[in-house]
Amino acid sequence: MDLLDLGRIIVGLVLLVLGGEVLVRGASALARRAGVSSLVVGLTVVSAATSAPELSVSIGAVLRDEPGLAVGNVVGSNIANVLLILGLSALVLPLAATQRLVRFDLPLMLSLSAALVLVCLDGVISAVDGLILFGAVVAHTVLTVTIGRRRTQSKAPVYAAG
Repeated sequence: MDLLDLGRIIVGLVLLVLGGEVLVRGASALARRAGVSSLVVGLTVVSAATSAPELSVSIGAVLRDEPGLAVGNVVGSNIANVLLILGLSALVLPLAATQRLVRFDLPLMLSLSAALVLVCLDGVISAVDGLILFGAVVAHTVLTVTIGRRRTQSKAPVYAAG
């Protein structure tokens, strides 16, 4: 590895950090304008944006007839996101766990992980399996946004006329 390669790595890391900062600031502004909590935006917009590279790698792998790479990419990314990133974040600053997170989101995440394992038992993830998993993600996103907007609106201050 020469100096030019090292420079490219450093520039790439700087651009990655700056891009992440712009994404978080934009998502926070979107949450305020849409009237939903930052958690909801994080679970929807930010998670979709940060998963875009994995999606492109997985699509490329499938098009090159390398489905194992696509599955490994998705599973490895989720393990890294949940265990590594969440664990490191908790080391830096304690994370608050809401009742909704403990009673709804975590069991759903475990259920969808189990569903992926069940879908993989026959050795093939078919288009129907993909449609079912994708439908579950869309349903979860719609439900999360709907609940988040209701909670935000119910916490809005009420002003008396007068």
